[in-house]
Amino acid sequence: MKILLTGANGYIGTRLLPLLLAAKHEVYCLVRDKRRFKEDTGLDTQIKIVTADLLDEASLENLPKDIDAAYYLVHSMGNAHTDFRALEELSANNFVNALSKTNCKQIIYLTGIVNDEGLSEHLKSRLGVEGILKQSKIGHTFLRAAIIIGSGSASFEIIRDLTEKLPIMVAPKWLRTRCQPIAIRDVLSYLKGVLGNYKALNQTFDIGGPDILTYKEMLLGYAKARKLKRYILTIPVLTPRLSSYWLNIVTSVNYNIASSLVESMRNEVVCQDDKIKQVVPMKCFSYQEALKLAFVKIEQNSIVSSWRDALNKGYLNTSFMDQVKVPQNGTLSYKVKREFKKDSAIVLDNIWSIGGKRGWYYLDWLWNLRGLIDQLVGGVGTRRGRRSGNQIAAGDALDFWRVILADRKSKRLLLYAEMKLPGEAWLEFKLVERHDKKFLSQIATFRPSGLWGRVYWWLMWPFHLFIFNGMAKNLIKYKA
Repeated sequence: MKILLTGANGYIGTRLLPLLLAAKHEVYCLVRDKRRFKEDTGLDTQIKIVTADLLDEASLENLPKDIDAAYYLVHSMGNAHTDFRALEELSANNFVNALSKTNCKQIIYLTGIVNDEGLSEHLKSRLGVEGILKQSKIGHTFLRAAIIIGSGSASFEIIRDLTEKLPIMVAPKWLRTRCQPIAIRDVLSYLKGVLGNYKALNQTFDIGGPDILTYKEMLLGYAKARKLKRYILTIPVLTPRLSSYWLNIVTSVNYNIASSLVESMRNEVVCQDDKIKQVVPMKCFSYQEALKLAFVKIEQNSIVSSWRDALNKGYLNTSFMDQVKVPQNGTLSYKVKREFKKDSAIVLDNIWSIGGKRGWYYLDWLWNLRGLIDQLVGGVGTRRGRRSGNQIAAGDALDFWRVILADRKSKRLLLYAEMKLPGEAWLEFKLVERHDKKFLSQIATFRPSGLWGRVYWWLMWPFHLFIFNGMAKNLIKYKA
């Protein structure tokens, strides 16, 4: 079959793609910027990339006409725009209009369980997208999932952060809300199983694992799996806003995602039926089994994809690759150039492992303090960490940076700041060999926004003097 895959760089799409290729399907990956597509997957020669923007209907004219099915794996959970529902509706309408000009026979949409009353704004938006997709003349299959448990998923990372870091939790009453978590492997099996399945056409299915748990039980279940003693006290005075700020500070998610999750956690997300079993017969993993599978991936340092791969502002605003060329005019910069004697591959490995658990090689507490300040003002902070300890690719989140370029061949790493700043910032690492000498080049570039931007730069200048020099020195000296 010929399949159109939207969200190919996202958490689900990245994992679904190899399964579709293994089944010998011809896959067209729709991406807004082909530079974001991770060419190091080894799959780039087996797929076709379609460059288009779902918010720009004209750009969708180049969709292949002979596709058989399309996956719609697009949402804006992390979108900071207050009009995200309008953006999602526009995206869905453009998608349907474009597909109507093709031979597509099935649209597969992964959404959320919406069986409760008083739905959150994000769940209402998901339901609205269902309505738009359903109005088309193309057959549809909707898979409604609750919390997805897997290495790199936002829900799993929140559970992990809270349980690992807090022996005693004072939590809001929504921890008593019930949900039906499902393993990422089961989600992928269902997504693959309904493809081209006539029993799934024009059907909506709730999908979930065998366990129905409260969020409190999920946290304690994680603690049990990790052999940790944890105590949770629920109180009614923690408002959704306070809860969102608390998640933002303690966990790796930013405030926008935390706010969306907290709002949605008021709704019970439990399957109404199990009719999906008649269409895709399979036994789902239990919550404890899903946790163990996630632990294995983390321990093997083989997390395929992460919610962090989605941009800070959500899928619907993905122009960060436009920053791949660091501007020269109107910018301020601080450069460090240091000669070294050791093997370039060792220094490059150190650069490729920067951030996350490895840290920033010098005065990590200052980096963490800057991250905490960023979180307090609504930024992403440093708790996002990184997807892998030693693998890195364009589009990855790296603490409060975004990877713009990671080219081992040219020995260059370029980061773009996603922290709250009065301007824009880049941090570039490069290994240079000239006249039989080897150098580490490290350049911090800042494009200030107005007077306050320049004041900010000069206030930070004394810190740059010793932080960046110390970091360059230790990047060379560090031995894993």
